[in-house]
This record gives sequence, C-alpha cells and structure tokens, in this order.
Amino acid sequence: MTTLLVQATSTPMMIDLPWIMPMTEDQFYEFCLANRDLRIERTASGEVIVMPPAFSDTGNRNFNIAAQLWNWTELDGTGLGFDSSAGFTLPNGATRSPDAAWIKLERWNALTEKQKASFAPICPDFVIELRSSSDTVSSLQKKMEEYIDNGTVLGWLIDRQNRKVYIYRPHQELVILNAPDTVRGEPELSGFELVMAKIW
Repeated sequence: MTTLLVQATSTPMMIDLPWIMPMTEDQFYEFCLANRDLRIERTASGEVIVMPPAFSDTGNRNFNIAAQLWNWTELDGTGLGFDSSAGFTLPNGATRSPDAAWIKLERWNALTEKQKASFAPICPDFVIELRSSSDTVSSLQKKMEEYIDNGTVLGWLIDRQNRKVYIYRPHQELVILNAPDTVRGEPELSGFELVMAKIW
C-alpha cells in the first residue's frame, strides 16, 4: 500500500490508498515527474509526503541561504551546492530535499551521469533546513537526525520563529545558538559563514 502524507497548515495529513502497492524507486520518480508543482519527499518506510509550496517569505530566506552558500562554493571549489528543489536518495531509502545542501566534489563525481540526473543516491555532506510556519521543530529535528545517521557531517536547523540555530554533527552533542549574527561552518566547511540578518 502506498501512503501519502499531505502536509496541511500545521500537521501532515495521511491518506491511505489500500489498492496501491508501495511505490518502487522508479515509480516514485515518475510520480514526481507527473506532479512537478508539488514538493514531494519519501520516508525510509515508503510514505510519500506531499508538502505545500513554500510561503513567499520562506522562499525569500531560502534564496538568501542558497545565494550565500553559492558564493562560498564558487570561491572554495571543493564541492557543489544545491537548492531546495534538489532531491537525494539517502542510504536508508528515504528521498529528501533539504533547503540547501553541499556535497564534496569527489563524492559527486563518483556518481554516474544517470544517477546525477535522478534523485542521486547520495547523502549530502552538509544540509540546512529552514523552519517555515507549517513545520514543527520536532519533525525537522527528526529529519536532521536522519541526515546525520545517513552520512551528513554538518547540519543546521534554522528556527526563525524562535531565532535559534541547531547544529548537528555525528557523534557530538547538539549545539543550540540563540539569535546568532552569523553561523560558521568550520571545520567541515572552511571559510563558510552564513550571515543571519536576511535569514531572520
């Protein structure tokens, strides 16, 4: 059975389709192609999550995050940056689309062209999730933990409403910054600094 989670204003809504078998990876890809206007992810257990488009203010802040990451990526030259439209298939089978991501060049270049042209089977080295008004902190925290469990070495969860940044690293305690002016990516992303003025 395929389960669809349709995210409403505050909580996801689950729709069971008992006559449909769980989607294969290829079927999920086709489903996404057929519904290009939707933001779609899939959990490791096969649940399909359909999310509403980002609200305008969240989209602007996502743009500012991606722009700052792009600037650093171009100067640094050791990896590639991705915006919120990119989906990745994690080792646990989930397909996720972080609001911003970065992958080391040697890891990306190890993929085939076919893999790159789909939901690439790779977990980003660095991810950022920006909480929108329709997200709960707890749901995003679970997503951040999933990234870390699947190979992410640095993750930032930005909670605009409470002006907090949660910093995740494997095998380290969670660090919470309160209303920082900047967030630095050292040592994993040497020289990357996210200026928060246009993110808050």
